[in-house]
Amino acid sequence: MKTLILVRHANAGWNSNGSDFERTLSDRGNLEAEEMAGRFLEQGIQPDLLISSPARRAFETAGIFADRMGSAHELIRLEAGIYSGDVDTLDGIVRGLPRNITTAMIFGHNPTISIYASWLSGRKIGQMETGSVLRLDLPGKHWSDAKQGGGRAVWYLQPKRRQ
Repeated sequence: MKTLILVRHANAGWNSNGSDFERTLSDRGNLEAEEMAGRFLEQGIQPDLLISSPARRAFETAGIFADRMGSAHELIRLEAGIYSGDVDTLDGIVRGLPRNITTAMIFGHNPTISIYASWLSGRKIGQMETGSVLRLDLPGKHWSDAKQGGGRAVWYLQPKRRQ
């Protein structure tokens, strides 16, 4: 069995002077990422690989999770397709993961990460909230065995609502 953790980046601010790609986490987003990294650790899972969109807000979210897990930011693999791709792109990334990786964590964006979660699980997941974390278990020994409807959604964690 393989375990895939999907994380939607935490809340980001809008900067009229910058591009969408360069948007950073807002104060709320930093709090969300810290909260969710802690709640993720309570699940007792240690990913073998963290993969992030290179967009700043996703990489910052991945960095907060890495810090809480005691992992170096240099070990976060950046995949441009997570930012600009579609379900087929995400599926290609997952199906291409090395055999020795048992648990992988992907930090991405809506709507693609939510659509992929529904596609892979065969369930309507809906729109993942900013900062939310979804665990999917995939049967089979190889990542290349991943297929539409073949994953099982085990749990879904959302940040507590903040005013």
